[in-house]
Amino acid sequence: MSGMTGTTGVTGISAPTPAGPRRSRLGWNLLGLLVFVTAGFPVYWMLNTAFKPAKDAIDPDPSLLPTGLTLANFQRALDVADFWGPVGRSLVVSLAVVVIGVVVGMLAALAISRFAFRGRKVVIVGVLAVQMVPLVAMIIPVFLLLNDLNQYDRLSGLIITYLTFILPFTVWTLRGFIVNIPRELEEAAMVDGCSRTGAFVRVVFPLLAPGLVATSVYGFIQAWNEYLYALMLMSQQNQTATVWLANFTTKHGTEYAPMMAGSTMMAVPIVVLFLLVQRKMAAGLTAGAVKG
Repeated sequence: MSGMTGTTGVTGISAPTPAGPRRSRLGWNLLGLLVFVTAGFPVYWMLNTAFKPAKDAIDPDPSLLPTGLTLANFQRALDVADFWGPVGRSLVVSLAVVVIGVVVGMLAALAISRFAFRGRKVVIVGVLAVQMVPLVAMIIPVFLLLNDLNQYDRLSGLIITYLTFILPFTVWTLRGFIVNIPRELEEAAMVDGCSRTGAFVRVVFPLLAPGLVATSVYGFIQAWNEYLYALMLMSQQNQTATVWLANFTTKHGTEYAPMMAGSTMMAVPIVVLFLLVQRKMAAGLTAGAVKG
C-alpha cells in the first residue's frame, strides 16, 4: 500500500500554475505592446499621409484610417526639386563615413584594448568626453575650421565632420567587443604559426563581426539623418536628402502630403539596410558564440 501511495503521489496531477506569474507576464506583454504602438505610430502616420489625397492631409479633423490611396504625392515630391541628386550625395557621404569610421575605429579600439601605452586611460576618457559635447555647440568652430581648410560646401568636409561625431561611439563600442575576446585565442593562433596580423584577421575579426555590423548601421543612420550640419555647411546646389525636405515649406505654407511622401522615399534605404543586415547580424552573433 505504501508503494502504491508513493506512486500515486509521484504520478498524481500537478498543482495548477499560480496566477501571479501569469498576470506579471500579461502586464509585461501589455507594456511591450504600448511601447510598440507609441514607437510605430509616427511611421504609420507618415505612410498614411503619404498615400492619402493632399486635401485630406490638412483636414482639421483627420482620420486615423486611410481615406483614400493615391500616388500623386510622390510625383509632386519628385517635381518640387531635384530628388536623386540629394539622395546620391547622402549615399556617398553615409557610405564613406561608414567605411572610414569602421576601419579607423576598429584600429583605434584594437590599440586601446590590446596594447598598453602611456596615456591610455586619458584617451579612453577623451573618447567619452567628446560624446558628451552637444553638437550645436560646435557649429561655429567646425564652420571656421572647414572654411580655413577650404572644405566648406564640399562633401569631403561634411564627411570629416560626421566622422568626428561617429568615431567616438565606434571606438567605444568596438573596444567592448574586443575586450570580451580572450587573448588566449590570439596566442594560440600565434603558437600555430600565425603572425599577430594573421591572428587578428583569422580569429579576432570573425568574432568582431557583430560589433562591426552594429556600428556600421549606427554610423549610416546618423550620417543619413543628420540635418543641422548639412544645412549649415552645404549650399543649396550640394544639399543632402534631409535638407531637400525643406523645399516643401514655403511662404505659402507646408505641403504635408508631398513632404511625407518624400520622407517615405528617404526611409527606403534605411529599411533595406536593416533587411539586409538583420540576418547577417544574427548569424554573426551565433558564429561568435560557437567560436568563442
